[in-house]
Amino acid sequence: MSDSRYPAARAVAPKVRQHFLRHLARHGASHRVSHVPPAADIEAMVDAAFWASLRREEGYVPRLSIALVDPATIAQPMYFAQALPPAPTALAKMAPAVERPGIHLGVWRVDDEMRVWGTLHDVPDTAPVIEVASPGLLVVKHHRRDGSKFVNVAVLEGDQVKIIVENASAIPECPEMLSSLRGADGTPSLPHINILIDLAVSMRAHGRGGTLLVVPSTGTWMKSILRPIPYAVHPPFNALADLMRRPAEERLAREWQEETEDIVAALAGLTAVDGATIINDRFELLAFGAKLTRGDGYPTVEEATVTEPIDGSDAAVVHPSRLGGTRHLSATQFVHDQPGSLALVASQDGRFTVFSWSTRERRVHARRVEALLL
Repeated sequence: MSDSRYPAARAVAPKVRQHFLRHLARHGASHRVSHVPPAADIEAMVDAAFWASLRREEGYVPRLSIALVDPATIAQPMYFAQALPPAPTALAKMAPAVERPGIHLGVWRVDDEMRVWGTLHDVPDTAPVIEVASPGLLVVKHHRRDGSKFVNVAVLEGDQVKIIVENASAIPECPEMLSSLRGADGTPSLPHINILIDLAVSMRAHGRGGTLLVVPSTGTWMKSILRPIPYAVHPPFNALADLMRRPAEERLAREWQEETEDIVAALAGLTAVDGATIINDRFELLAFGAKLTRGDGYPTVEEATVTEPIDGSDAAVVHPSRLGGTRHLSATQFVHDQPGSLALVASQDGRFTVFSWSTRERRVHARRVEALLL
């Protein structure tokens, strides 16, 4: 395990360790704290996870999650009678045991050797987690206190390494859902922000591409919709809105979470239909399959700002055609004409873009966020 054969592992390990040291310094008073492993251990596990991702076990592609955590710092770990070496072959064989969400292989130094010591469910906030998402695609992430989606720290795809930008709260006019995805300040996400994130993840998962518009409850947004709408919903479908109005203590119950997951999946599924799915800011479904159009009197959009929350990535002002296909063009025009709206666009190739109006720049800002959704 001492010689990394995957160059990206060596490049990313020191940056990942620095992230977790800063994270530990911010949240050192938490009861959910683990030690940060040295860069060499992070490098070794990224290397092993990468090569495991390229293997096949009984014809299946390994999907697994590895937590670099000292078992002495967590509650109710499941120990193996004999700790195992974290070699790619062994990881691929153990992958089916930790394929389901919420289960992780625990790795730490045992007698000064890196070993898979068992499995765990309860991951400390400051423990690096390496997830094998698909062959050659790894995500380094950490748990968040409110139990919502893990915060991504780095994405490695082949020879490409993307380090997620921190300090999202310092980025002007950054939509709340993106600040939450970046885990900027470590505070719990608001329920309505988590729902938007869940919708985005579910939209991306169905793989057909789609557009979700979040529009004001009142306003002129209908001027930018081609009528008649083939699949208008009347009265608005308010099952998700009703769930969001439940008292905070009810939202902690498993029944509420399961019901919310089902409705989110159903709404996200509507985005696979050609056209846009439209909900208002109260999470009421208004329509799906809607065709977007440039409203009367509105100029054609000629430029937009595009950014990606990746270290070293600079903002660029481009023609909307550079952002993607028809969905991206129509979403840019819609948000330009209806600046109080938000447009979430999933591409079939996995790209995901959030469009919002920038008052400061006086143009639409397109944010590429697929690295945050993995």
